Amino acid sequence: MADKYDVIIIGAGPGGMTAGLYAARANLKILVLDRGPYGGQMNNTDAIDNYPGFSEIKGPELSQKMYDTMMKFEPDYKYGNVQSVELDGEDKLVKTDDGNEYRAPIVIIATGSDHKHLNVPGEEEYSGKGVSYCAVCDAAFFKDEDVAVIGGGDSAIEEGIYLSQLAKSVTVIHRRDQLRAQPTLQKRAFANKKMHFIWNAQTEEILGDDMKVTGVKYRDKETGAEKEIPVAGVFIYVGVLSQTEPFKDLGILDDHGWIVTNDHMETKVPGIFALGDVRQKDLRQIANAVGEGSVAGQAAYNYYQDLQDKKN
Repeated sequence: MADKYDVIIIGAGPGGMTAGLYAARANLKILVLDRGPYGGQMNNTDAIDNYPGFSEIKGPELSQKMYDTMMKFEPDYKYGNVQSVELDGEDKLVKTDDGNEYRAPIVIIATGSDHKHLNVPGEEEYSGKGVSYCAVCDAAFFKDEDVAVIGGGDSAIEEGIYLSQLAKSVTVIHRRDQLRAQPTLQKRAFANKKMHFIWNAQTEEILGDDMKVTGVKYRDKETGAEKEIPVAGVFIYVGVLSQTEPFKDLGILDDHGWIVTNDHMETKVPGIFALGDVRQKDLRQIANAVGEGSVAGQAAYNYYQDLQDKKN
């Protein structure tokens, strides 16, 4: 027998916790499910300096503050790796890999996205210590420093151009002999005197001194020679993965696996909402995830009230 709730929120990053806060404040019976620690990718961020209200705050600290605020309104919080969401009349049946089932008329999806990794030595060790996957988040920490961008698509070049506003130099390391980015972005990048390019290069290792990044080792694919460049930061853009596998049968994904919503965070399935990094959108930041969480939480309340009106 599935446990019954008014709203089930899948994912406890900044957006999911904000949705939980708003829905719980509206006196709905809430379940927040997450497969890992609350806070999501914030927990992997050493310092956040672009979230309003804090000149700088540690990612885990901000996660704890958001969690504590949400839990004041006493939603249920459980660990669970969601395997599927099935439609059952007005209800949605959420199943986890440990055999548990939960039922609610409303589901809010806030499972986020994850950056593809190079899986080379030093990448994990220096994550948050010079290795980054977000220039908008971390560029300010590398003012007047030499940095490297790994990748050649739109995101890599956009973020490289962004970095060049603060960094001393930006070296783009790409495994092909030409960029995959849009022609307009390429034109801007090639005209930028701070940006340099290393072609046909396979990144082999992120170098460091046990405290921070000091360089990148790469292999020239044409000659086989290994080379190194000194940098203080390495920004990796080799793709982003949407965390939407459990929802693939609901018909709410675009061709790239992102969830499509309207401005009210509604998907095309009534009672299913989505927010944050899992949505089809351009900017993926804590601030807009929180904003979308508040919209989804309020929209869920409105949807619940409409259901109650139909019953009365």
